[in-house]
Amino acid sequence: MTEGVPSTAQWFGQLRAATMALGRVMRARPFTFGVATLVFVAALVTGPIIGPHRSARALVGTGFEPLVEQGHWWSPVTAVLFTNNLVELVVTLILVVVLIGAAEGLMGFWRTALAFVATPVIGTVLGVGIQVFGNRGGEMWSRNVVELVTLDPLTAIGGTIMTASGFASVLWRRRIRVLTLVVCLVFLLYSGQPSDMYRLLAVIAGLGLGPLLRPAKRVLGWVRSSHHEIRVLMASVVALTAVGPVVALLSASRYGPLAPIGLLFTYDVPNPGDLLDRCQVFNLTRTCLRDITLERINGVGPILVSVIPLLVLLVAAYGLLRGRRFALWIAVAVNGMLAVLAAYFFGFLPVAGEPYVVRPTARYWEIVVSLAVSVALPLVIAILLIVMRRHFPVLTSARRVRQYIVTIVVAGLGLALVYVVVGFLFRETAFTRPVDVATLFSSVSERFIPVAFLRHQSANFLPASPVGMLLYHGVGPVFWAVVILAAIRPIIENPSKERGSGAARARALLTRGGGDALAFMTTWAGNSYWFDPVGGAAVAYRVVGRVALTTGGPFGTPVSYDGTIERFARYCDDNGWVPVFYSVAYTLAPDFESMGWTTMVVAEETVVRPQKWNTSGKKWQDVRTSVNRAERAGIRAVWTSYGALPLGIASQISEISEQWVAEKDLPEMGFTLGSLDELHDPAVRLMLALDADGWVQGVTSWLPSYRNGAVVGWTLDFMRRRPGSINGVMEFLIAESATRMREQGVEFMSLSAAPLAHTAAEREDEPTAMDRVLGYLSSSLEPVYGFRSLLKFKRKFQPEFRPLIMAYPDPVTLPLIGAALVRAYLPGISVRQAANLVRGRR
Repeated sequence: MTEGVPSTAQWFGQLRAATMALGRVMRARPFTFGVATLVFVAALVTGPIIGPHRSARALVGTGFEPLVEQGHWWSPVTAVLFTNNLVELVVTLILVVVLIGAAEGLMGFWRTALAFVATPVIGTVLGVGIQVFGNRGGEMWSRNVVELVTLDPLTAIGGTIMTASGFASVLWRRRIRVLTLVVCLVFLLYSGQPSDMYRLLAVIAGLGLGPLLRPAKRVLGWVRSSHHEIRVLMASVVALTAVGPVVALLSASRYGPLAPIGLLFTYDVPNPGDLLDRCQVFNLTRTCLRDITLERINGVGPILVSVIPLLVLLVAAYGLLRGRRFALWIAVAVNGMLAVLAAYFFGFLPVAGEPYVVRPTARYWEIVVSLAVSVALPLVIAILLIVMRRHFPVLTSARRVRQYIVTIVVAGLGLALVYVVVGFLFRETAFTRPVDVATLFSSVSERFIPVAFLRHQSANFLPASPVGMLLYHGVGPVFWAVVILAAIRPIIENPSKERGSGAARARALLTRGGGDALAFMTTWAGNSYWFDPVGGAAVAYRVVGRVALTTGGPFGTPVSYDGTIERFARYCDDNGWVPVFYSVAYTLAPDFESMGWTTMVVAEETVVRPQKWNTSGKKWQDVRTSVNRAERAGIRAVWTSYGALPLGIASQISEISEQWVAEKDLPEMGFTLGSLDELHDPAVRLMLALDADGWVQGVTSWLPSYRNGAVVGWTLDFMRRRPGSINGVMEFLIAESATRMREQGVEFMSLSAAPLAHTAAEREDEPTAMDRVLGYLSSSLEPVYGFRSLLKFKRKFQPEFRPLIMAYPDPVTLPLIGAALVRAYLPGISVRQAANLVRGRR
C-alpha cells in the first residue's frame, strides 16, 4: 500500500462515520430533511433547470387566478414546494437546511410543521384578498399582476423562521425579526411581485403565531438593545437597502415602487443619431423618454454611476458595524442625497419645475404613492441614523474629516471643470450638436447623478464621439470612485491612530507604568487626553456639558501628581470647563484639600492579593462551594482573549450580554463600566466558564496594569452569566482567575469598584448636597443595576478596601456635576426613562 493513501477499509470507515453523522442529524431534524427531500424531488420531477412546465405550474402554483378563478384551494401549500430555476433550487435547499433546521431546533417537529403550512396559507390568502379588492377597484398594480402564478418556498421559510423567533433568545429574536422584515420589505419595494407581498404577510403571520405557540413567555414587544446590537442591526438595514436595486435588476418582472432602474436594462439602445430629431422638448412621448434614458445608460460609466453610490452605502455599513460616527454621516449623506434627488426629479419639491405627474387621472394617486415611497425610504433611514447616532461613539479625527471633505470637493469641482473645458474644446464634434459653455454648465450636475433619476428628463445633447463618451459617461464614475476610496481609510483605521498621537502616547505611558488599577479605562473610546508639559503625566477626561470629568486620576509617572492636578485644573479653566476628578485614589485627597477643593467618597475599589490567595477557613465557605459545584457540573475555566475566540463562542458571549441588557429598565451604562466593545482590545483577557458541551455559562474580562512593560495586575470589568446557569458561576470564575494569577506571580487582582457604592463609615458631620445627590442617584439605580449588591458580592473574596473619591472646586457647580455624571453613565437615557427612574425611587 502506498504511504499516505487511505486503504479501502479506511475509506469505508470514513464513509460509515459520515453516514452515521448524517443519520443523527436527520433524526434530530426530521421535518427539515423531509421538506428538503420534497423540494428536491419536486424539482427533479418538474425540471430543476427552468422549473415546472406551464401546465404543471398552473396546477401547483398559487395567485389570483389559481385561487380565485380556478378554485385551487391547495395551491398556497403546494406553491412553497416548487422552485422556478436551478439557482432558486440551490438557494432554497440551503435556506431549508439552515433556517428550517434552526426553527425545528427551537420549536420542535410539530410546531415547525404547523408554522410551515399555516403561515404561507395565511399570507397567500390575505395577499390574494388584497388583489381581489384592488382588481375590483381598478388599482394599477393588482390589474398588472393578476395573471402571475407564484412558486415561492421563501414564503413558508420566512413565516416559519419568524414564528421560531418567539422561541429564540433575546439577541436572535431581535435579529431574526428585524432582518427578516427588512429583507421582505426590500423585495416588495424593489421587485413588487405577488410572491413578495405573500411573503411579507406570511412573515407578519409568523410574528403573531409565535406567541400563540408559546404563550407562557412574553415574546412580543421591543426589548432593550445594547449599543453593539444596535450597530449590528443598523448596519444590516443599511446594507440590505443598498442591495435593493440589485433585486430590481435581477427580478424577472419589476412591479415594485423602487424598481425603475431595472427597466433600463430591458430594451435595446436606440441610435442617438436620430433620437433627438424625433424627441424634441415640446414633443416628448413615453417612448422618447425611454429611448433617451437608454442612451444615457449606454456604456459602463452610467451603470457605475448608478451602482457606486450603493457601494458607498455598503462601505458605510461596515463602518457602522465598527461603531464609526464618520460612517454614519456618510450613510446619512448618501441616503439624504437619494431622497432629495428623488423629490426633485419626480416633482415633489417646489423648485423642481414641472412634476412627473401633472394630470389627476385614475392612476394618479398610485403613481404619486409609488414615487413618494422612493423619497420616503432613504429619508426614513437617514433620520433613523441621526436619531441613533449616540450608539456610534467612535469618532474620526477632525483632521481626517477635513481631508475627506477637501478630497471629494476638489475631485467634484476638478472633474466638473474638466467636463466643461474639454467639452468646450471639442464642442463641434464631441456631441450630437454643437454646445456652448452655458449648456455644458447646465448639464454638469447630471453627470454625477444615478441615471434612474433622469429617466423622466429630456436631453439637449448626447455623446457622439469617443471624447464625448469619455466626458459624458466618465466623470461621474471617477467622482464616486474617489468618494468610496477616500472613505475607506477613515472607516477602517484604528481609532487610537485617528485620535492622533494622544491615544498612542497615553497607552505608552500606561505600559511604562504609573497610574492606579483603573487606569486602563482611559484607553476606552470617548476619552480625550491632556499631557502635563512639566511632569510628563497625563489625564484622561470627557467633557459633558461644561464639566470635564476625568476617568480616574493622573497616570504615567510614579511621582507626586500635585502639580499635575493644578495644571490640569488651570487648563480646564482656560477652556471654560469645570474640572472634576472622578474615582481617584484617596491618597490624593491632601493634594485636593491643599487647593481648597471638596472631596467625597464615591466608590471603593476591592483588591485581592493573589500571592496570598487561600480559600481555606469558614469565611471562604461560599467560594469553595461555588468552585466545587462548578467542577461537579463539568464546567472548566478558560483564560483567553476575544480575538482568539471561535466564532461560536464569541456569538454566545454576545447573546448572553444582550440578554443581560434586555432585562434592564434603563440603557446600558458607560463611562467607567465596560461593555462588549471593550472586550475586543488585544490587551484585555477573558476568563470563560465552559460546560462539557462547549456552552458559555459565564464570562469575565480583565484589564491589565503594567510596570516597565510587564503586567503586574489585572482589574475585573465585564461580568455576565447565562440565564439559568448554575449558582456560583461568577465566584468560580473569579476564584479560578485568582489561582491563575497566583501561578503567574501577579501582584494584585482588583475586583474594580461598584460606582456610587461604598462601605465607608457613616460621616459624623452633616452630609453635603453632593452626598445627597449621589446617594439619591445610587438608590435610584440600585433596583436596576444593583451596585450595592455587587459590592456585597465582592466582599466574599475578603478584599482590601480602597476608597475612591471625587474632587471638585466649587460647590455652586453641584447641579452641573450631578447632571454630567448621569449623562456620562447613561448617555442614551431619554426623558421618559429619566422620569421612570425618579418614579422608581419614590
